[in-house]
Amino acid sequence: MSISKKFYNSFTELKSVKSLAMIAMLLALRIILGFIGNSTLPFFGNNVKLSGAFLPIAITGSMFGPVPAMIVGMLGDVLSFIMNPTGGAYFPGFTINGILTGLIYGLFLYKNEVTVPKVVIAWVINCIAVEIFLIAYWLFFLYGTSSGKSYFIYLSARLISQAVKCIPEILLILACGKIMSRVKLPQKAN
Repeated sequence: MSISKKFYNSFTELKSVKSLAMIAMLLALRIILGFIGNSTLPFFGNNVKLSGAFLPIAITGSMFGPVPAMIVGMLGDVLSFIMNPTGGAYFPGFTINGILTGLIYGLFLYKNEVTVPKVVIAWVINCIAVEIFLIAYWLFFLYGTSSGKSYFIYLSARLISQAVKCIPEILLILACGKIMSRVKLPQKAN
């Protein structure tokens, strides 16, 4: 299926009330996992933070496509900040990350069988583009100039973090993708 067809089909998913209800539940799950589904691994300092907040975005991408997944990524970040500000000002860079994550998982997993190669490719692209380079850039932009740290310090910390998280995140996406592929939403009556 072409990229434009995936965008069109995923946009039409937003016309169904049942799909919207499921997308809203996945958005709520994204917000909840962002609050309570976090843990920092102490033996890596504060560099490795495990979070399940990516999972509802990936599930939305596989079930409903890139457009709803980008909406869940965007609103998940904005609403999480509104509900629980972390002490700083709102920064739109992390919202861009949520949108890009939804785009990547939606393009690779929507209307496709969730297989190991597809999940690994989607995870690696998201990992390199968003989780490593872009987050390192945002952190450098926010804190690097005042703390005197270079971009490469943030980049190396992100590399360590993603190396630790790769296997658990891929397995979670695979497991949830297999389960969600069995979920059949009722079709509209003709």
